[in-house]
Amino acid sequence: MSVVALVSGKSAGVTCSALALALSSPKPSLLVEADPAGGTIRAGYLGGEGNASIGLHRLAAADRQGTLAREFSQHFVSLDRDNTGQRLLLPGLTDPTQAASLSRTWEPISRLLGVMDQTGHDVIIDAGRILTESETRLSTTRYPAPLLHRADAVLMVVRTTQASITAAAPAIRVLREDLAHHGTGSDALGLLLIEEGSFNSSQVQQYLQAPVVGMLAWDPDSADVFTHGAYKKLPRTLLRSARAAHQTINELVTRRRVQLQPAAVPTLAGRAS
Repeated sequence: MSVVALVSGKSAGVTCSALALALSSPKPSLLVEADPAGGTIRAGYLGGEGNASIGLHRLAAADRQGTLAREFSQHFVSLDRDNTGQRLLLPGLTDPTQAASLSRTWEPISRLLGVMDQTGHDVIIDAGRILTESETRLSTTRYPAPLLHRADAVLMVVRTTQASITAAAPAIRVLREDLAHHGTGSDALGLLLIEEGSFNSSQVQQYLQAPVVGMLAWDPDSADVFTHGAYKKLPRTLLRSARAAHQTINELVTRRRVQLQPAAVPTLAGRAS
């Protein structure tokens, strides 16, 4: 189980990547559409299904009323075609202007996502394009920074093209500083590559000075289904690569959790022996 946030420096396929990871997870999964620019999965992949009274945009009011923890799971919808509840979605904002109302609610939401992790879910956060307030700090009023600060891993989605790699560089610098000072450490940062261009993983890793944690196939057919609706036959190429990416992502999460565990305090009996 893990909590993984996906971000970008510029539009790079974060939502499609997050959806692929959520649908391919070997465990039950929860996809959180936390992009302050608004959510698209309900209107796109789910074909407009669902009730507008359900979603992230309703949680700020629940937080103010003291009912957030009780209502949280009531805002999940199923991503499964058979509605088994193994793949869940917390739909995103319906209007970008709603993002400011959540500035005080991201922190309690991050704690609730930790509970989902403890109950056996892989939590995938689509945090969209990062928003900053300085060269070393994510925005604390317009962006879900607390979700990234508590995540086991924060993955910058980058296409292997010159334009995408160049756009990612300044965002990587901000994230590295922000996670070092306000998150669980800069080593939470990694790259999730979409193999669209001619650059290989070693070249991207060297240029951005961040480890490549996973690779996703360049699969326009899958992206079209994820963007416009599940009424078409779901292609498998992207999902296969996402399943492979889970293995390396989970290795990073496991390693970081071991490193972040407090050192065991020797017992009196241990000292005596």
